[in-house]
Amino acid sequence: MESPPSFTWPSARRPIVALAPMAGVTDASYRQLLKEIAPEIIVYTELLSSDALHHGAKKTKEMLAFDPQRERPFIVQIFGKDPDHFLTAAKVVEQAGADGIDINMGCPAARVVSSCHGSALMKDPDLAASIVATAKKAVSIPVSVKTRLGWNNADALIPFCRRLVEAGADALAIHARTYTQKFSGAADWEPLYALKQALPAVTIIGNGDITSGQDAVKKIGNLDGVMVGRATVGNPWIMQEICGALRGAERMENGTWKMGNAARSSHPLSFEEKIPFILRHCELAVALKGERKGMLEMRRHLAGYVKGMDGAKDLRAQLVRVEHIWEVEKILSK
Repeated sequence: MESPPSFTWPSARRPIVALAPMAGVTDASYRQLLKEIAPEIIVYTELLSSDALHHGAKKTKEMLAFDPQRERPFIVQIFGKDPDHFLTAAKVVEQAGADGIDINMGCPAARVVSSCHGSALMKDPDLAASIVATAKKAVSIPVSVKTRLGWNNADALIPFCRRLVEAGADALAIHARTYTQKFSGAADWEPLYALKQALPAVTIIGNGDITSGQDAVKKIGNLDGVMVGRATVGNPWIMQEICGALRGAERMENGTWKMGNAARSSHPLSFEEKIPFILRHCELAVALKGERKGMLEMRRHLAGYVKGMDGAKDLRAQLVRVEHIWEVEKILSK
């Protein structure tokens, strides 16, 4: 594997715009599509199991595959609870050529939390710090953590994150909701700004409720960047809009961002203009996974692409049955 460039979080272009890791979504085809639309973004993999990587699971190791020419900076997110397994997994990720490792301490899915993974690690700061320290000692590439405000409030956010940084975390991405909120209610970014004030030297990225470039400008505050996940599904062009809105921003003395003259709003694409990108996504998926599996996994994306359109229900009913790219082209051309 080609040696990665010396990526570091402090040297990453500010403001950072990152694609959030999403299970079943951010595979190589989606990452490559997003990088074609917005080349400056940082992409993350789907959530990969540290246990599976430790035991050499073939399917999980295959999910480490990426295109070094089109996906850098390339961050691999891993989850688990066994520090020894993180030791092995971190080394496997580095050997695969990744630019960084991200540790999931924020996933609220019941099956993840019930295994003491993801958000459950917020309730065990000692174990969380041990995992970070183990991964950091195992590799030379940056180690970051994605977490949440806390379990049911943000009271422990600063001390918890301070422990992670002391253990070696190079960057933190914070979803601005608690575990108990899951994805409901409004995201609260105020604790993130307080966290950045408490840890000014640490790269801190905010995540939650960014659905437009205007949202990104409004929410970034004193943070180093923003991360967007669910809002990109069916609308990957939002990343171009966000990058345009934040372009030319300058940091003021108090750490907050001032939007410069280079900031621009993007022209919304018509559905006709989106079709070549949708077909391109299909091509990338088929190239990565073969036509049968690639088109099967594209069905959820295709349903997202037509959401909100006139006749979306009928289109969706057709698109969730496609097996070939030419079928997609035929349906959308109508």
